[in-house]
Amino acid sequence: MTVRMDNVGIVVEDLAAAIAFFHELGLELEGRFVVEGAWAGRVTGLGDQRVEIAMLRTPDGYGRLELSRFLEPSVVADHRGAPVNALGYLRVMFEVDDIDDALDRLRDHGAELVSSEVVRYEDAYRLCYVRGPEGILIGLAQALG
Repeated sequence: MTVRMDNVGIVVEDLAAAIAFFHELGLELEGRFVVEGAWAGRVTGLGDQRVEIAMLRTPDGYGRLELSRFLEPSVVADHRGAPVNALGYLRVMFEVDDIDDALDRLRDHGAELVSSEVVRYEDAYRLCYVRGPEGILIGLAQALG
């Protein structure tokens, strides 16, 4: 059996701001569209729904991120302020060539370090967690050596 992860989904309120944030990180917008109707609700269990979706792809072509803005039904829970040790989805980790450059560019889109510093893990990585627009939590990793 072959298994390949297709995408990670994140629900947002401001789709344009989220697209701009991940575009600045280096992801490429594949498309933006509305998914609606009973068929979609049968997949999600939500019944009739209307969702505006943006699909972004990592430059290497392997990873995809689905940003969704629910038009109907309304969003029912908000996990954006959850700490990194909360149960459930934690974050998406992106490997970057230059973590300092990535942070500088993302700060223009509201990014803030979760901790006060970028941490070095042995001689392997520099790592940090970042909160982006709407409190979206991502990780950044820069391989060393």
